[in-house]
Amino acid sequence: MTWTLKSNHNLRLAWDIAVAPPKPLYEVDTLTKVGAIARKLGITWGGDWTRRIDRPHFEVKSNWKIPRGYKLEGKVIVPSNSKLKVQLIVKDKKEEIKVANTTWNPGSPAMRTETENFIAQAVKDGIIKASHLKDLQSGVMTTDRLIGLFIAIHQRRATK
Repeated sequence: MTWTLKSNHNLRLAWDIAVAPPKPLYEVDTLTKVGAIARKLGITWGGDWTRRIDRPHFEVKSNWKIPRGYKLEGKVIVPSNSKLKVQLIVKDKKEEIKVANTTWNPGSPAMRTETENFIAQAVKDGIIKASHLKDLQSGVMTTDRLIGLFIAIHQRRATK
């Protein structure tokens, strides 16, 4: 459900998730871990958005296909009017991620330089878009987005 008439939610291409008790409904650490997994599967995560960050939000393009090495299995409780009766099962290494809900602040010029060099190399290697480096340099990069890029870069390099 969504408040707007034009939404990928209405097309069954987007969904929001919540965290189960005893954790808070929209607990950032858990949503960030799920976002990292979604990225690996080619699913857009609202936590990566630069303007209106929406960590519970996930969406796919209409032509999305599950990547090789993953499968759908099991059942999940869904609304009774839903025709979907599957859940995504992903065996993934535990990723310890601590995030601040703020713009990234490295604390030292040396850390900023090393981070910029790391991101610049990933752009040069064709792993990520140049816009990520520009966002980092202009100071609009959020901590959780930077962590997501770091994970994506390492995953990509590990598979080469």
